[in-house]
Amino acid sequence: MFTGIIEGSGDIIACVDDEGGRRLRISPNLGFDDLAHGQSIAVSGVCLTVEAFETGPNSYFEVFLAEETIEKTYLGSVEQEDRVNLERALAANDRFDGHLVQGHVDTTAAVTSVERVGDDWRFRFSLPESVAPYIVTKGSVAVDGISLTVADRETNEFSVAIIPTTYELTTLSEKSEGDPVHLEVDVVAKYVEQLVGGYR
Repeated sequence: MFTGIIEGSGDIIACVDDEGGRRLRISPNLGFDDLAHGQSIAVSGVCLTVEAFETGPNSYFEVFLAEETIEKTYLGSVEQEDRVNLERALAANDRFDGHLVQGHVDTTAAVTSVERVGDDWRFRFSLPESVAPYIVTKGSVAVDGISLTVADRETNEFSVAIIPTTYELTTLSEKSEGDPVHLEVDVVAKYVEQLVGGYR
């Protein structure tokens, strides 16, 4: 379980296509000194398992992308030197600042526009039909693992406001029109839909 509060970013330093999937080696741009084999970590919103790691000045960790992950996310197309968002799993005694994020990406969308608004930015994203019922104005959504509030929702698009800290800390600062992003909708909305479905 994650919160969507990105701790920092990491650089892809190696990509290897393996039988049945793909392996990524990622160098975190912050001190991940507590890495452990089998640990869960969200890579641009995708929950992955640490299979190998090294700490210290040249720290890195390796994760494996199964075929399903490659099909559902854009991690199958990232290349060496690309940057990704990183968040370690929520500890039981941690402060809960974002919203419930599982790291189970629902779909990918595309950036449709980026606009500077004073010190902030407004990003617009395409809204795939498969997740449209779960995106509501002032509701929560995870975009590339970042917990964000929906500022506005239209039939085929939605927008979010990005503050300078989020813009600088995450990969949103490198996104432009047409770039892909991962979307994970609020899991609470899914449970509500299932619970009330029988009464409709």
